Amino acid sequence: MSTELLAPLDLAFWHLESTEHPMHLGALAFFEGTSAADGDRVAGLLAGRAAAIPRLRMRVRAVLLPVGGAAWFAAKDFDVRRHVRQIRLPGGDFAAHATGIAGELMEQPLERGLPPWEMYVLTAADSGMFAVLVKLHHALADGMRAVAIGAGIFDQIAGAGAAGARRERSVPPRSWLPGPHQVVGFARDRIEELSRAVGIGASVMRASRFDLRGASAFAAGSSGTRRLATAVLGLDDVRGIRRVSGGTANDVLLAVVAGGLRRWMLERGEPLPGADPRALVPVSRRRPGSAAASGNRLSAYLLGLPVSEPDPWARLTAVRRAMDRNKAEGPGRGAGAVAVLADHLPPLAHRFGAPIAGSAARMLFDVLVTSVPLPRSTLSLGGSPLRALYPMAPLARGQSLAVALTTYGGRVHVGLVADAKAVPDLDRLAESMTDETAALLRAATG
Repeated sequence: MSTELLAPLDLAFWHLESTEHPMHLGALAFFEGTSAADGDRVAGLLAGRAAAIPRLRMRVRAVLLPVGGAAWFAAKDFDVRRHVRQIRLPGGDFAAHATGIAGELMEQPLERGLPPWEMYVLTAADSGMFAVLVKLHHALADGMRAVAIGAGIFDQIAGAGAAGARRERSVPPRSWLPGPHQVVGFARDRIEELSRAVGIGASVMRASRFDLRGASAFAAGSSGTRRLATAVLGLDDVRGIRRVSGGTANDVLLAVVAGGLRRWMLERGEPLPGADPRALVPVSRRRPGSAAASGNRLSAYLLGLPVSEPDPWARLTAVRRAMDRNKAEGPGRGAGAVAVLADHLPPLAHRFGAPIAGSAARMLFDVLVTSVPLPRSTLSLGGSPLRALYPMAPLARGQSLAVALTTYGGRVHVGLVADAKAVPDLDRLAESMTDETAALLRAATG
């Protein structure tokens, strides 16, 4: 007996995965105050809390009906020790060592026969801090649901004491098979969904590009390797820029990404593309208060990043106007609607169409730029305060860079994930984003 079928978009993410393109989200969190000897305590705390979250004890299995579908089943042989591990790093620059090993660990796909998640506790002697790397398959969680899962891990969100343990909760079984009275309604819904899918599919095709020249900085044959780099931006700086420019803080951050990419390409001697590279900007379709609900609920906006524009303020203006147009039209149009389209396709289409869709990602966009919300409260783990958290997004097939951002503790934390062979200078891109923020702040205050 299973608890539920995979939602259509979850099923798409499950079938999109390959050895070279694992489809897991990640987060690298740094905490203050522990030693390498305390790693066992932190790992034990993580294991106890994770084991108490029902969703983390579920694995994916194929089902007979619907054809091509899959469902979440409780893993009867679940052993949390297979998911929570500890790694001791060498002395020296702890943040640099932790970031390096996190990139290597993000290369490795999650074992599909197990519940699709892993956590690593990273420690080093005399570092004064420790780090936790979390990997969650995209079929298991989108950004909002990942935060909901985190609610069972952090101290403050869960309301537990520093050493508080979670009581393991059972997974309530629920059949996914429809009753006789549901069959007619099910068939009617499928017909309506196919009709909507035709319209959305036409919108996606109109937004697709068939001439892929000019996007070489963001495209690469997959090497299966990953590199991680991080940047920290001042939230007060971002808000100060927004007060002058109008729009939203997210508009400012998208302009920072555009300007950072321009600086990075010019510094590495790469010609600017003839057409502005496209960013896919995910948008949550969850209703307020529904973060704990299962299933990815995403669409996206499509945004041309104005890297050809030399003036930082003009870049920000172009981004703000483009995002205003996107919001006016809604997230059900353009290439971003490919996620909405997934909700209207039958499971068999996902099983056989996912490899084709994955290969076509470059026709739709060049780089993913996503924002992950965090609670505003101060977070801690085992009494150790969280100091920084860098989100990480998966790479689409044929692409070499993904950008993820989150705000915590008065700072914007940027996680850059790249194909390690295609982008060996990823640290310089992180620095370029800091430089671009400073340039926008000067333009706003000058």
